[in-house]
Amino acid sequence: MQPSAALESREHPMQHPESLSPGVWGVVATPFQGSTLDVDLDSLSELVEHYEAIGATGLTVLGVFGEAAALTAGERREVLETVVECTALPLVVGVTALATRPAIEEVRVAQDVAGKRLAAVMVQANSAKPETVIAHLDAIHRATGAKVVLQDYPMASGVSIPTPALIKVVTSCDFVIAVKAEAPPTSVAIAELSAGVGVSVFGGLGGQGLLDELMAGAAGAMTGFSYPEALIACVRAWQQDGYEAARRELLPYLPLINFEQQAKVALAIRKECLRERGLIKDPGVRAPAAGFPEALRGSMGTHLREAASALENDTTLARSL
Repeated sequence: MQPSAALESREHPMQHPESLSPGVWGVVATPFQGSTLDVDLDSLSELVEHYEAIGATGLTVLGVFGEAAALTAGERREVLETVVECTALPLVVGVTALATRPAIEEVRVAQDVAGKRLAAVMVQANSAKPETVIAHLDAIHRATGAKVVLQDYPMASGVSIPTPALIKVVTSCDFVIAVKAEAPPTSVAIAELSAGVGVSVFGGLGGQGLLDELMAGAAGAMTGFSYPEALIACVRAWQQDGYEAARRELLPYLPLINFEQQAKVALAIRKECLRERGLIKDPGVRAPAAGFPEALRGSMGTHLREAASALENDTTLARSL
Protein backbone atom coordinates (compact mmCIF):
# COMPACT_ATOMS: atom_id res chain seq x y z
CA MET A 1 0.00 0.00 0.00
CA GLN A 2 1.32 3.40 -0.97
CA PRO A 3 1.58 6.04 1.77
CA SER A 4 -1.28 8.09 0.37
CA ALA A 5 -3.59 5.08 0.40
CA ALA A 6 -2.51 4.14 3.90
CA LEU A 7 -3.35 7.62 5.14
CA GLU A 8 -6.67 7.72 3.32
CA SER A 9 -7.70 4.49 5.03
CA ARG A 10 -7.82 6.23 8.43
CA GLU A 11 -10.07 8.96 9.77
CA HIS A 12 -8.01 12.13 9.98
CA PRO A 13 -8.89 15.59 11.22
CA MET A 14 -8.61 18.52 8.86
CA GLN A 15 -4.98 19.53 8.37
CA HIS A 16 -3.90 22.75 10.07
CA PRO A 17 -3.15 25.35 7.35
CA GLU A 18 0.17 26.24 9.02
CA SER A 19 1.23 22.70 9.91
CA LEU A 20 5.01 22.32 9.85
CA SER A 21 6.31 21.10 6.48
CA PRO A 22 6.93 17.33 6.25
CA GLY A 23 10.40 15.94 5.65
CA VAL A 24 13.56 15.87 7.73
CA TRP A 25 14.28 18.68 10.16
CA GLY A 26 17.89 18.18 11.18
CA VAL A 27 18.62 18.65 14.86
CA VAL A 28 21.87 20.59 14.91
CA ALA A 29 24.66 19.65 17.31
CA THR A 30 26.52 22.43 19.12
CA PRO A 31 30.24 21.80 18.51
CA PHE A 32 32.70 22.65 21.26
CA GLN A 33 36.48 22.92 21.08
CA GLY A 34 39.54 22.46 23.23
CA SER A 35 39.87 21.77 26.93
CA THR A 36 37.64 24.75 27.74
CA LEU A 37 34.83 23.43 25.51
CA ASP A 38 34.10 26.84 24.04
CA VAL A 39 31.47 26.93 21.30
CA ASP A 40 33.08 26.27 17.91
CA LEU A 41 31.21 28.59 15.57
CA ASP A 42 33.28 27.61 12.54
CA SER A 43 32.31 23.95 12.88
CA LEU A 44 28.72 24.97 13.54
CA SER A 45 28.69 26.92 10.28
CA GLU A 46 30.05 23.96 8.32
CA LEU A 47 27.52 21.58 9.84
CA VAL A 48 24.60 23.88 9.08
CA GLU A 49 25.75 24.43 5.50
CA HIS A 50 26.00 20.65 5.05
CA TYR A 51 22.38 20.18 6.14
CA GLU A 52 21.22 22.74 3.60
CA ALA A 53 23.35 21.22 0.82
CA ILE A 54 21.88 17.74 1.27
CA GLY A 55 18.27 18.91 1.20
CA ALA A 56 17.02 19.13 4.77
CA THR A 57 13.52 20.59 5.04
CA GLY A 58 14.59 22.78 7.93
CA LEU A 59 16.75 22.85 11.03
CA THR A 60 16.06 22.46 14.72
CA VAL A 61 18.50 24.54 16.76
CA LEU A 62 19.14 24.53 20.50
CA GLY A 63 17.40 21.22 21.03
CA VAL A 64 18.34 18.51 23.51
CA PHE A 65 20.97 17.14 21.12
CA GLY A 66 22.23 20.70 20.68
CA GLU A 67 23.06 20.67 24.42
CA ALA A 68 21.07 23.87 24.85
CA ALA A 69 20.69 23.24 28.58
CA ALA A 70 24.50 23.33 28.91
CA LEU A 71 24.80 26.71 27.16
CA THR A 72 24.68 30.14 28.73
CA ALA A 73 22.05 32.60 27.51
CA GLY A 74 24.79 34.44 25.61
CA GLU A 75 26.00 31.24 23.97
CA ARG A 76 22.48 30.29 22.91
CA ARG A 77 22.09 33.65 21.22
CA GLU A 78 25.49 33.31 19.55
CA VAL A 79 24.66 29.84 18.24
CA LEU A 80 21.36 31.02 16.82
CA GLU A 81 22.93 34.11 15.23
CA THR A 82 25.49 31.90 13.51
CA VAL A 83 22.85 29.52 12.18
CA VAL A 84 20.73 32.37 10.85
CA GLU A 85 23.75 33.78 9.01
CA CYS A 86 24.75 30.43 7.46
CA THR A 87 21.52 29.10 6.02
CA ALA A 88 18.26 30.14 4.41
CA LEU A 89 16.41 27.13 5.81
CA PRO A 90 13.44 27.65 8.13
CA LEU A 91 14.21 27.15 11.81
CA VAL A 92 12.60 25.54 14.82
CA VAL A 93 14.29 26.78 17.99
CA GLY A 94 14.26 24.70 21.16
CA VAL A 95 13.14 26.07 24.52
CA THR A 96 14.97 24.56 27.47
CA ALA A 97 12.83 25.93 30.31
CA LEU A 98 9.87 23.95 31.62
CA ALA A 99 8.57 26.94 33.61
CA THR A 100 6.51 29.55 31.78
CA ARG A 101 8.29 32.85 32.48
CA PRO A 102 11.81 31.72 31.53
CA ALA A 103 10.37 29.93 28.51
CA ILE A 104 8.83 33.21 27.35
CA GLU A 105 12.19 34.93 27.67
CA GLU A 106 13.86 32.22 25.56
CA VAL A 107 11.19 32.58 22.88
CA ARG A 108 11.63 36.36 22.76
CA VAL A 109 15.37 35.96 22.20
CA ALA A 110 14.72 33.45 19.40
CA GLN A 111 12.29 35.87 17.75
CA ASP A 112 14.73 38.76 18.10
CA VAL A 113 17.53 36.80 16.42
CA ALA A 114 15.68 34.70 13.84
CA GLY A 115 12.84 37.04 12.91
CA LYS A 116 10.72 35.73 10.04
CA ARG A 117 13.03 32.73 9.70
CA LEU A 118 11.53 31.30 12.90
CA ALA A 119 9.00 28.68 11.83
CA ALA A 120 8.20 27.72 15.43
CA VAL A 121 9.63 27.22 18.88
CA MET A 122 9.84 23.72 20.31
CA VAL A 123 8.38 23.54 23.81
CA GLN A 124 8.43 20.42 25.97
CA ALA A 125 5.33 19.09 27.65
CA ASN A 126 5.87 20.18 31.24
CA SER A 127 3.14 18.22 33.01
CA ALA A 128 1.13 15.02 32.71
CA LYS A 129 -2.00 17.12 33.11
CA PRO A 130 -3.26 18.55 29.82
CA GLU A 131 -4.77 21.62 31.51
CA THR A 132 -1.34 22.57 32.89
CA VAL A 133 0.35 22.19 29.50
CA ILE A 134 -2.43 24.15 27.77
CA ALA A 135 -2.07 27.01 30.24
CA HIS A 136 1.73 26.96 29.79
CA LEU A 137 1.57 27.05 26.00
CA ASP A 138 -1.23 29.59 25.93
CA ALA A 139 0.76 31.97 28.16
CA ILE A 140 3.79 31.62 25.86
CA HIS A 141 1.73 32.26 22.76
CA ARG A 142 -0.17 35.23 24.23
CA ALA A 143 3.12 36.82 25.29
CA THR A 144 5.04 36.19 22.05
CA GLY A 145 2.67 35.14 19.26
CA ALA A 146 5.03 32.27 18.43
CA LYS A 147 3.92 29.06 16.73
CA VAL A 148 4.77 25.96 18.76
CA VAL A 149 6.11 22.47 18.14
CA LEU A 150 5.06 20.41 21.16
CA GLN A 151 7.79 17.98 22.20
CA ASP A 152 7.02 14.83 24.18
CA TYR A 153 10.44 13.60 25.34
CA PRO A 154 10.20 12.19 28.87
CA MET A 155 13.86 11.11 28.93
CA ALA A 156 14.86 14.78 28.75
CA SER A 157 11.97 16.52 30.50
CA GLY A 158 11.24 13.96 33.21
CA VAL A 159 7.55 14.33 32.31
CA SER A 160 5.41 11.45 31.04
CA ILE A 161 2.15 12.59 29.50
CA PRO A 162 -0.42 10.14 28.10
CA THR A 163 -1.07 10.36 24.37
CA PRO A 164 -4.78 11.24 24.82
CA ALA A 165 -3.66 14.18 26.97
CA LEU A 166 -1.27 15.30 24.21
CA ILE A 167 -4.11 15.16 21.71
CA LYS A 168 -6.23 17.32 24.01
CA VAL A 169 -3.42 19.87 24.26
CA VAL A 170 -2.91 20.09 20.50
CA THR A 171 -6.60 20.31 19.65
CA SER A 172 -7.03 23.04 22.31
CA CYS A 173 -4.13 25.16 21.02
CA ASP A 174 -4.49 26.23 17.40
CA PHE A 175 -0.98 27.73 17.45
CA VAL A 176 0.58 24.27 17.89
CA ILE A 177 1.66 23.35 14.36
CA ALA A 178 3.52 20.07 14.97
CA VAL A 179 4.24 17.41 17.55
CA LYS A 180 7.58 15.74 18.11
CA ALA A 181 6.83 12.33 19.60
CA GLU A 182 9.74 10.72 21.47
CA ALA A 183 8.02 8.66 24.14
CA PRO A 184 8.51 4.95 23.34
CA PRO A 185 6.83 3.10 21.75
CA THR A 186 6.89 6.01 19.32
CA SER A 187 5.07 4.29 16.48
CA VAL A 188 2.07 3.63 18.75
CA ALA A 189 1.99 7.24 19.94
CA ILE A 190 2.42 8.58 16.40
CA ALA A 191 -0.44 6.43 15.09
CA GLU A 192 -2.76 7.82 17.78
CA LEU A 193 -1.53 11.39 17.36
CA SER A 194 -1.72 11.45 13.56
CA ALA A 195 -5.27 10.13 13.76
CA GLY A 196 -6.26 12.65 16.43
CA VAL A 197 -4.61 15.94 15.51
CA GLY A 198 -4.50 17.99 12.33
CA VAL A 199 -0.80 18.85 12.44
CA SER A 200 2.43 17.17 11.37
CA VAL A 201 3.77 14.56 13.78
CA PHE A 202 7.50 13.86 13.68
CA GLY A 203 9.60 11.05 15.07
CA GLY A 204 12.98 11.59 16.69
CA LEU A 205 15.39 9.39 18.64
CA GLY A 206 18.01 9.32 15.91
CA GLY A 207 15.70 7.78 13.32
CA GLN A 208 15.76 4.43 15.10
CA GLY A 209 12.03 3.83 14.53
CA LEU A 210 11.70 5.87 11.34
CA LEU A 211 10.20 3.21 9.07
CA ASP A 212 7.56 2.20 11.61
CA GLU A 213 6.87 5.85 12.39
CA LEU A 214 6.28 6.64 8.72
CA MET A 215 3.89 3.71 8.45
CA ALA A 216 2.11 5.03 11.55
CA GLY A 217 1.54 8.39 9.89
CA ALA A 218 4.64 10.45 10.73
CA ALA A 219 5.35 13.47 8.54
CA GLY A 220 9.07 12.70 8.73
CA ALA A 221 11.87 12.97 11.25
CA MET A 222 13.13 15.75 13.48
CA THR A 223 16.35 14.35 14.82
CA GLY A 224 20.13 14.18 14.69
CA PHE A 225 22.17 11.45 12.97
CA SER A 226 25.72 11.56 11.68
CA TYR A 227 24.49 10.57 8.19
CA PRO A 228 21.37 12.73 7.81
CA GLU A 229 21.51 12.02 4.07
CA ALA A 230 20.05 8.59 4.88
CA LEU A 231 17.06 10.01 6.74
CA ILE A 232 16.35 12.48 3.95
CA ALA A 233 16.58 9.75 1.29
CA CYS A 234 14.32 7.46 3.32
CA VAL A 235 11.58 10.05 3.85
CA ARG A 236 11.68 11.16 0.21
CA ALA A 237 11.44 7.55 -0.95
CA TRP A 238 8.48 6.97 1.36
CA GLN A 239 6.70 10.06 0.04
CA GLN A 240 7.28 9.08 -3.59
CA ASP A 241 7.17 5.27 -3.69
CA GLY A 242 6.17 3.87 -0.30
CA TYR A 243 7.62 1.39 2.14
CA GLU A 244 9.88 -0.81 0.02
CA ALA A 245 11.70 2.16 -1.47
CA ALA A 246 12.10 3.78 1.97
CA ARG A 247 13.38 0.52 3.43
CA ARG A 248 16.02 0.17 0.72
CA GLU A 249 17.32 3.66 1.43
CA LEU A 250 17.54 3.24 5.20
CA LEU A 251 18.63 -0.38 5.55
CA PRO A 252 22.42 0.08 5.02
CA TYR A 253 22.50 2.73 7.76
CA LEU A 254 20.49 0.91 10.44
CA PRO A 255 23.54 -0.56 12.22
CA LEU A 256 24.98 2.93 12.65
CA ILE A 257 21.62 4.36 13.71
CA ASN A 258 21.32 1.71 16.42
CA PHE A 259 24.95 2.20 17.44
CA GLU A 260 24.48 5.94 17.88
CA GLN A 261 21.36 5.56 20.00
CA GLN A 262 23.02 3.76 22.90
CA ALA A 263 21.70 4.98 26.23
CA LYS A 264 23.82 7.45 28.23
CA VAL A 265 26.49 7.83 25.53
CA ALA A 266 24.41 8.60 22.42
CA LEU A 267 25.40 12.26 22.33
CA ALA A 268 29.13 11.54 22.61
CA ILE A 269 28.95 8.78 20.00
CA ARG A 270 27.16 10.97 17.50
CA LYS A 271 29.58 13.83 17.96
CA GLU A 272 32.51 11.48 17.50
CA CYS A 273 30.89 10.19 14.30
CA LEU A 274 30.40 13.75 13.07
CA ARG A 275 34.07 14.43 13.77
CA GLU A 276 35.12 11.31 11.87
CA ARG A 277 33.08 12.54 8.91
CA GLY A 278 34.84 15.89 9.04
CA LEU A 279 31.63 17.78 9.79
CA ILE A 280 32.91 19.12 13.13
CA LYS A 281 36.47 19.50 14.42
CA ASP A 282 36.08 18.34 18.03
CA PRO A 283 33.66 15.80 19.55
CA GLY A 284 33.64 17.29 23.05
CA VAL A 285 30.48 17.27 25.16
CA ARG A 286 29.71 19.29 28.25
CA ALA A 287 28.88 17.79 31.63
CA PRO A 288 26.73 16.09 32.70
CA ALA A 289 26.91 14.28 29.34
CA ALA A 290 29.26 11.29 29.34
CA GLY A 291 32.28 11.24 27.03
CA PHE A 292 32.92 8.80 24.20
CA PRO A 293 33.75 5.25 25.44
CA GLU A 294 37.03 4.22 23.80
CA ALA A 295 35.91 0.58 24.00
CA LEU A 296 33.51 1.39 21.16
CA ARG A 297 36.16 2.83 18.83
CA GLY A 298 36.52 -0.32 16.73
CA SER A 299 32.81 -0.97 16.23
CA MET A 300 32.25 2.69 15.43
CA GLY A 301 34.83 2.44 12.65
CA THR A 302 33.07 -0.57 11.19
CA HIS A 303 29.68 1.11 11.16
CA LEU A 304 31.08 4.33 9.71
CA ARG A 305 32.78 2.47 6.88
CA GLU A 306 29.52 0.72 6.05
CA ALA A 307 27.64 4.03 6.03
CA ALA A 308 30.29 5.78 3.95
CA SER A 309 30.18 2.97 1.40
CA ALA A 310 26.39 3.16 1.20
CA LEU A 311 26.49 6.92 0.69
CA GLU A 312 29.16 6.58 -2.00
CA ASN A 313 27.08 3.96 -3.81
CA ASP A 314 24.01 6.22 -3.65
CA THR A 315 26.04 9.16 -4.97
CA THR A 316 27.52 7.10 -7.80
CA LEU A 317 24.07 5.83 -8.78
CA ALA A 318 22.62 9.35 -8.74
CA ARG A 319 25.40 10.58 -11.02
CA SER A 320 24.76 7.80 -13.49
CA LEU A 321 21.06 8.60 -13.83
